[in-house]
Amino acid sequence: MPKSKRNRPVTLSKTKKKGREHKESVVNSIRDAVEKYNSIYVFSFENMRNLKFKEFREQHKLTSRFFLGSNKVMQVSLGRSDADEIRPGLHKVSKLLRGDSGLFLTNLSREEVERLFNEYEEYDFARTGTTATEMLELKEGPLEQFTHEMEPFLRKQGMPVRLNKGVIELVSDFVVCEEGKPLSPESARILRLLGTKMATFRLHLICRWSPEDFELYREGLDESDVESS
Repeated sequence: MPKSKRNRPVTLSKTKKKGREHKESVVNSIRDAVEKYNSIYVFSFENMRNLKFKEFREQHKLTSRFFLGSNKVMQVSLGRSDADEIRPGLHKVSKLLRGDSGLFLTNLSREEVERLFNEYEEYDFARTGTTATEMLELKEGPLEQFTHEMEPFLRKQGMPVRLNKGVIELVSDFVVCEEGKPLSPESARILRLLGTKMATFRLHLICRWSPEDFELYREGLDESDVESS
């Protein structure tokens, strides 16, 4: 019987080398982009949706470049202090790469970038653990949007349902979710079935750097915070 490829040992040094090469490639790509584009922004994101983000990135690939991934690698690319920054002032940008954040390098004007980020939002179905944005309660009675084959599945999600002459009906009122509380796996599935979207994918600007100046967008931050962080 032939040996499974899954059981073949992997040399750890090879995986480390591959990881190091990838990081070096990212560092070089970011440093090349710094020379190519006029300004650099740090942005944060909430409710990331990879497909939607890919579409947004494709729309602006002729004028801009996005980087997401390890904040530490992006920080190393720019320089984390006065001593190792690759352009004057970039260590300030580096220190704002925290949590769910990324880099946006572009030749677009500041006004155009601000408009793009402020206007961008995409609605999607919320995932397990997402905070519900509203209370949703289903009232006792027929659920005519569902076919009778769905009855066992709905019951597994905790819904008090039964079949009545081939029509699914709730035997009592049922709270799907409550505003401000995290969604359970069952609640997330029910919301998707109902077509209710409670997640909004948004991008928020944190700062802007150009060879001429540096600007903070996030409230509560000033340059002394960046210098001392």
